[in-house]
Amino acid sequence: MRYLPLSQTDREQMLGVIGAGSVDDLFVDVPAAARLDGAIADLPNHASELSVERQLGAMARKNLVAGEVPFFLGAGAYRHHVPASVDHIIQRGEFLTSYTPYQPEIAQGTLQVLFEFQTQVARLFGCDVANASMYDGSTACWEAITMARRVTKRAKAILSGGLHPHYVSVANTMAKFTGDVLDTRVPELSAETDTQNLIEAIDDDTSCVVVQYPDILGRIDDLSALAEACHARKALLVAVVTEPVALGAIRSPGEMGADIVVGEGQSIGVGLQFGGPYVGLFACSEKLVRQMPGRLTGQTVDAEGKRGFVLTLSTREQHIRREKATSNICTSSVLCALAWTAHMTLLGEKGLRQLAALNHAKAVAAAERLAKVPGVSVINDSFFNEFTLRLPKEARPAVRAMAERGVLGGVSLGRLYPDAAGLQNGLVVAVTETVTDEDVEALSVALEEVLA
Repeated sequence: MRYLPLSQTDREQMLGVIGAGSVDDLFVDVPAAARLDGAIADLPNHASELSVERQLGAMARKNLVAGEVPFFLGAGAYRHHVPASVDHIIQRGEFLTSYTPYQPEIAQGTLQVLFEFQTQVARLFGCDVANASMYDGSTACWEAITMARRVTKRAKAILSGGLHPHYVSVANTMAKFTGDVLDTRVPELSAETDTQNLIEAIDDDTSCVVVQYPDILGRIDDLSALAEACHARKALLVAVVTEPVALGAIRSPGEMGADIVVGEGQSIGVGLQFGGPYVGLFACSEKLVRQMPGRLTGQTVDAEGKRGFVLTLSTREQHIRREKATSNICTSSVLCALAWTAHMTLLGEKGLRQLAALNHAKAVAAAERLAKVPGVSVINDSFFNEFTLRLPKEARPAVRAMAERGVLGGVSLGRLYPDAAGLQNGLVVAVTETVTDEDVEALSVALEEVLA
């Protein structure tokens, strides 16, 4: 931990050079209501480095660490085993400090990694082409909606009730500035998805339909009929994948007709990290490539005929005029994309399929055990490594009570949908290869105790 304080003399000298009377003069453009008046409460004005380390360490110890307790949280962020070699690779100086590869002649390593990343994402999603990563899954989802608007010249997007509510929230926030109309809904605590309702809602004003696969309750649906219905009305189908490991076991959205497939890449190569940084995945059909946000790395040959890599399409405002840009995202999560690619390369197709099979087998065993808890039922007819339980009472207090017993038992739907009365008893449980039989038994016992 580095702590580099400035003395009052240092501050006065710097203020004198720039012609400011005080530090406050640097913030005059910030509205007074948004500025802090006085010191931050409950924090000392100064402390030794040793004291700060002790204080922050004490605060950190209040967290239940994912690797130290039975862990069943999911809902868009998953705990998987990441090989130590992944961290070794991304810690190399040429990768750790890399920036936008403006000069391809000195950035061949970074460009090759991005090219491999794009290839892996496109093949996994069943699409023709993928970009060189985005911030995270939620912003990639919004970029897909705006891309659909550019392609169709329509401004109405229909969002499935099975789409993660945080993704919906991001879309609603951004739509305030673009004028897009979002037709949103919430899921029902049942095995049935809202596919038929989505098909019936498509009209000539619809730019796209956005679905999650598997959805927020872990349900898996065939997207083929929905894709056909979208295309019949000249709308696009956008599929969101928050758990890409699932595609080692189930059909890709692109195979079923999805025009744009986006997702969160965190579960491959990237740890939970208390919510970020993560990496957004974005792929589409070849005919839409010029409307895709972000940037693409391409493969070519140099003057001597040797293979080389360059930035092929860069339609961000960082590269071209703002009014012609397809996105205002001016960077990408390249280090996380590198981790994703390293992990995926180590797995290979065979390893990914084995990992997916292991996840599914463990989830099936856990669902069967949890269904034996009195009053508990599994709503899913099908799932990958995540399913939803219906409890006999509200799930939120049950989750807190299990946490007090040292078990992180899942994500309550009441937390995700606080205003939806019909979802309060729902508990989303994720089971990955990191879960042991002892963990499942601990969850079952804890759940039975808190429901008694």
